Amino acid sequence: MKHNRYYILPLALIMISTFLVAFVNNKTKSDPIAVMGYYVPEKDYNPAQLPLDQLTHIIFSFTNVIDGEMKFRHAENGKKLQELVAQRKNHPHLKVMIACGGWGADGFSDMSHTPENRKKFVNSVVAFNKEYQLDGLDMDWEYPAIPAANTGARPEDKQNFTLLMKELREALNTLKRDQILTFASAGWKRYYNNVELNEVMKYVDFMNVMTYDQVGGNSPFTGHHTALGRIEEEDIQGTPAWEYLEERKEAMEKRGFTYEPRSAEKIIDFCIENGVKPEQIVIGAAFYGRAWKGVPPENNGLYQPNKGAHIGWSGYSQIRKEFEANNAYKRHWDSVAKAPYLFSAKDSVFISYDDSVSVRLKTEYALKKKLGGIMFWQLGNDTKEDNSLLKAMYDASIRE
Repeated sequence: MKHNRYYILPLALIMISTFLVAFVNNKTKSDPIAVMGYYVPEKDYNPAQLPLDQLTHIIFSFTNVIDGEMKFRHAENGKKLQELVAQRKNHPHLKVMIACGGWGADGFSDMSHTPENRKKFVNSVVAFNKEYQLDGLDMDWEYPAIPAANTGARPEDKQNFTLLMKELREALNTLKRDQILTFASAGWKRYYNNVELNEVMKYVDFMNVMTYDQVGGNSPFTGHHTALGRIEEEDIQGTPAWEYLEERKEAMEKRGFTYEPRSAEKIIDFCIENGVKPEQIVIGAAFYGRAWKGVPPENNGLYQPNKGAHIGWSGYSQIRKEFEANNAYKRHWDSVAKAPYLFSAKDSVFISYDDSVSVRLKTEYALKKKLGGIMFWQLGNDTKEDNSLLKAMYDASIRE
């Protein structure tokens, strides 16, 4: 058997080398997380210029429920979607999905109310995704059993949403191309009273939690609209916002609801405690800000009264250009909320937003909690300059 020794040594060296390569790879790369971007095509639309190399999923927004089917409200969006799908040849890792719904979008309650209605809608989704060769669907029903923005709602939405997601999953599985199914959920607890959460999660890949607009533009006090850190009642006590919160808390309790300061950490923990697997949860970031006017200078404008919205919302590109670069606006960091804000004592304007620091922290939080990933609304709001929000998010997501 002497001749075997000439083969044993090279074989051993190969095995050792393979082990070392595997060991090094395991030490330098963590499991990837999803980086999902919602995208509304811009006027000067050129998908070749989008930073698609920094995304795992891009969600083209929106289709609507029209005559019981999923359709574009504007036909020209079909060509734009085709142009985006064509970019997969340059970015084979990218998943191109379609979103249905959005704030104020109606028709969901009626569409899901009967088996016949659901079948009509589901068939239209299958045909749509097959036509455009998409990788999945994001259902953005805002919200089951809650008439937000005066949309139609009925108590049965709770059960019908489950049936809808089940039937969508079964139908999408018939397509040759693998399909991802997600839905957008709210960043506040009342929403989860109106969905059969654990049942729905059986049929979806991810739940995209909209951890933004936690304080609305019509709020009588300023606050963080997209905070990461756990804000508790004691963090607000002693401010003008406290009395309002106490009044609201009492009124909501009379209606059977509870109210508390909101944050991403708080709602993510709530979902996990209620049985959702962390790897199915995608945390949200805001590529836009909320601004209030007529804000007094106490506490640098935080948790203070205001005289209404200064701007309904501002994309981050506008915030960087017009406000961050303006010496009258000072950036402040709230270590409890883990969120930035801008305040101008001169203009009496307060702005709550995400910046490159806060989106990095959200991404690191997603990694630490072993969540499915991070998403944001929406790509067109980001700056096209260096050090964009997406770049900060992407860099954090590929940590070594």
